[in-house]
Amino acid sequence: MFHAATTPEGAVRSQHRTPLPPTREPASGVPSPRPPQSAQDRPPTTAGEKKPGKQRDAFFDNAKYLAIVLVAMGHSWEPLTDGSRAAEALYMVVYTFHMPAFIVISGYFSRSFDMRPDRLRRLMTGVVVPYVVFEVAYSLFKRWADDSPDHPISLLDPWYLTWFLIALFVWRMTTPLWKMIRWPIPVALGIAVLASVSPDIGDDLDMQRVLQFLPFFVIGLFLRPEHFQLVRRREVRILSVPVFAAAVALAYWAAPRMTSSWFYHRDSAQELGAPWWSGVVMTLALLACSLVLTACFLSWVPRRHMWFTVLGAGTLYGYLLHGFLTKGSNFWGWFDTYAWLHTPLGQIFVTVVAAVVVTLLCTPPVQRALRFAMEPKMTWAFKRDAAEVARERSKAG
Repeated sequence: MFHAATTPEGAVRSQHRTPLPPTREPASGVPSPRPPQSAQDRPPTTAGEKKPGKQRDAFFDNAKYLAIVLVAMGHSWEPLTDGSRAAEALYMVVYTFHMPAFIVISGYFSRSFDMRPDRLRRLMTGVVVPYVVFEVAYSLFKRWADDSPDHPISLLDPWYLTWFLIALFVWRMTTPLWKMIRWPIPVALGIAVLASVSPDIGDDLDMQRVLQFLPFFVIGLFLRPEHFQLVRRREVRILSVPVFAAAVALAYWAAPRMTSSWFYHRDSAQELGAPWWSGVVMTLALLACSLVLTACFLSWVPRRHMWFTVLGAGTLYGYLLHGFLTKGSNFWGWFDTYAWLHTPLGQIFVTVVAAVVVTLLCTPPVQRALRFAMEPKMTWAFKRDAAEVARERSKAG
């Protein structure tokens, strides 16, 4: 902006300025000047025109999609682990980092969460409502598919995959607390360790998982973009190859010697038949292994826009919906009926099917069809916030 002349002589001179030369088309290959960015210079939007939305980061959408594919593959491998040491080893490696990676990313995108009414509404419609819908749907599905008419419908006892939604609700509601205290990550780690040696916590809201996975969410809260730039360096990608190879070799050795239940983080050490102090050791060891493998996984995630990038916005759909097929295959005894699924070719077939199914469940048509249950607007259920109404009036003015 030019400053107005403050003297009459300046005003006279401004009337006799040499006219500006006519604008020219930019030469080929030369970028044109940037459009004005201030709110005053930006052209107003019409009533039917949408304002430009915040651009999504392809890296994180790619990471979420690849993580949810690994989740589905891990669930498909579970029935194969009893008769295959290799399947058990891969299962343990994937379970070491796939949910921690997802939780770290969830924490990273929760950094701006506060108790503002619009964000609380989004939390209710995007987390609480899907939790209620799918907790009821899974319970009814189990009654029908597993011939279990007495299976209870309880919102306090998450069944199967719905634990992540209630955990995300608890973690996000405590975000302002973690941003306020002085040592959030050590405190979260201490809580996880105490949970791992506390068998009396019980199953309400699956609090064992909520507390034992808590450090990953808190770590994500305090990550910054430059931290993700570090793991995407070329040397990290190269180093991650031997690290993953060592993890697979270690898992192959440990497969017949330990239970994979440690990776679920849903039981205390005593409930797993181990002494209490092993809960402390395993919590710290698994945290270190999970963070290392998560960094290796993120180093392999493409940064550019890929064919599956758009599916990153629908990972919650794929996560919740693929559970019906996974549980149904167990209820209907597919892995017992078709013995060839336990052969190497059968295991590859199961892996491919799981990846394809969860990919289809993340697609935009599925999102549009089920948005009423997964992301309902529910404007009728909430009061209008006075500050929000005032902001809208000021914009309209």
